[in-house]
Amino acid sequence: MENPTKQSYDASQIQVLEGLEAVRRRPGMYIGSTDTRGLHHLVTEVVDNSIDEALAGYCTHIEIFIRPDNSVSVVDNGRGIPVGLHEKTGKNALTVALTMLHAGGKFGGGGYKVSGGLHGVGVSCVNALSEQLRAEVHRDGHVYVQEFIRGEPINEVHIERDTDEDDTGTVITFLPDHTIFDEVNFVFDTMSSRFRELAFLNAGVRISVTDERETPAHVKSFCYEGGIVSFVKYLNKNKEVLHPEPIYFCAKRMEDDAETGSVEIAMQYNDGYNENIFTFANNINTIEGGAHLVGFKAALTRVINDYAKKYNLIKPNDPSLSGEDIREGLTAIVSVKLTEPQFEGQTKTKLGNADIRPLVDGAVADGLTRFLEENPACSKLVIEKCVTASRARDAARKARELTRRKSALDSTSLPGKLADCQEKDASKCEIFIVEGDSAGGSAKMGRNRAFQAILPLRGKILNVEKTRLDKVLANAEIKAMITAFGAGMDADFDEEKLRYHKIICMTDADVDGSHIRILLLTFFYRHMRPLIDNGYVYIAQPPLYQIKRGSFLKYVYSDEELDQTLTEIGREPKPTIQRYKGLGEMNPDQLWETTMDPESRIMLKVTVEDAIEADELFTLLMGDKVEPRREFIEQNSKLVVDLDV
Repeated sequence: MENPTKQSYDASQIQVLEGLEAVRRRPGMYIGSTDTRGLHHLVTEVVDNSIDEALAGYCTHIEIFIRPDNSVSVVDNGRGIPVGLHEKTGKNALTVALTMLHAGGKFGGGGYKVSGGLHGVGVSCVNALSEQLRAEVHRDGHVYVQEFIRGEPINEVHIERDTDEDDTGTVITFLPDHTIFDEVNFVFDTMSSRFRELAFLNAGVRISVTDERETPAHVKSFCYEGGIVSFVKYLNKNKEVLHPEPIYFCAKRMEDDAETGSVEIAMQYNDGYNENIFTFANNINTIEGGAHLVGFKAALTRVINDYAKKYNLIKPNDPSLSGEDIREGLTAIVSVKLTEPQFEGQTKTKLGNADIRPLVDGAVADGLTRFLEENPACSKLVIEKCVTASRARDAARKARELTRRKSALDSTSLPGKLADCQEKDASKCEIFIVEGDSAGGSAKMGRNRAFQAILPLRGKILNVEKTRLDKVLANAEIKAMITAFGAGMDADFDEEKLRYHKIICMTDADVDGSHIRILLLTFFYRHMRPLIDNGYVYIAQPPLYQIKRGSFLKYVYSDEELDQTLTEIGREPKPTIQRYKGLGEMNPDQLWETTMDPESRIMLKVTVEDAIEADELFTLLMGDKVEPRREFIEQNSKLVVDLDV
């Protein structure tokens, strides 16, 4: 018998989303998210078209303008989007490019030899997610214009004015849709760092970013004739290098007299302990690596070991140097260009072309072998560093064994200072890293022991930026954290074994507290990177003041909020103001209510949008060179809050 309450399901319920409607309905499928990352991805999609023109040899200058209303204009001097009749659709080619997904000159029509946009949906997706978009094409002595609202054309392609025959290019101006994005507010530094990266990867192309929301306008312009060699120098600018010039080599793959792939590699060793290898495919930052990274690492390890054994720089009976040993202190850029790139996932973070591996492998084998043979003094320095790294890694391996937990249920191996929680489901657990016994005591008494653990640290942990791994693992405070977290570190890090899904840095609101916090973040970034990448690390926000007058009680978190509150309640009643100089000054109830209670606390999640920028900042703040750090502090002193110390 038919159930009268059951909803019918027939052919009439199968929906077909026409045109750009699918993009507006499910924007995350096309740009990853509707948060700030997705918002900035819109600009990247438009700029990628201009970069493709540069790769094809037709564009030398790209300008990005952030307008006062948070719209963005991207201007290039390429050939200009075609404006003739598109025979298959019967529409203008400009209209087709802006309103149809997977339409463009990158799909086998001969328009582009190499393109970064092949796997994406390009400017049509930007059009769909914009309140307004205006396309202006300069070519054939005319300026052609078409305008759109939420992806729908509001007029036909038309000639707005005449121009010089030599004036060519495209201007795309768009305002992201406020009903789709969480917030429409472009971040100048986020945009400029990405476009500096693009300028490095495309030698000789000038890219400028102008923020017209500032008075006067804030402008940054990038052009690097040295390409990725300049990129490596930039990444190592605050580090002591082992050889003055980066090693550079390249190779091409030819099929039927046509180039089907190429690779460029620049690399340079510094005296630090971190490896920084950044890979790109058709200008896209492949942050998850892929076949090109695998080929680079394999060839690098083989070539260095072969050279070291050939010249007896490692003893005959000693084991070969590991890849980790060889990559310690290495900064490298691996940039490949392919006619048919295969990216895994819409966000293009991993390259899937297996055939690029032998090309990269061969380039490293030829280029690096030649460099080592021609520069014996430099080669000896590099091998000695690798050997020292190997010995330190062996000592670290032994130290690491002492820090490993036997199992998630075996609490006997946990550090004695840890006040663990009762819950065993890691997704429900959080751990507060606090400084000192006083704050630790208040936190232990104020916490909810069901799901909150407390780990007090004594003093400041090591600055891991300037410390080799074996010494890092010998540090008692670091060992306590590794053991408490349960997931290991570096190559041994296993996210499945993580015992807490919220790791909260809870330090005093003073200079010492800030220093401890940056030391912790440096350790997490360098040795437990997935903690930050996957959103497990937070910064607690304890209040700076308690304001009390009669029955009125309020906690405030900044001097600005204090001033505003005093104005609101009236300064002439003269309330009692308590300044908290440390967490230990709060009683357990206050600490719970203001800083630890999930219902009322304020926390900041630690994220890394730009790994290159993050590496530069950690090196600058925590590295050996004093002068760049002094300059940074002087330039950013206005951002430092008066901490009353």
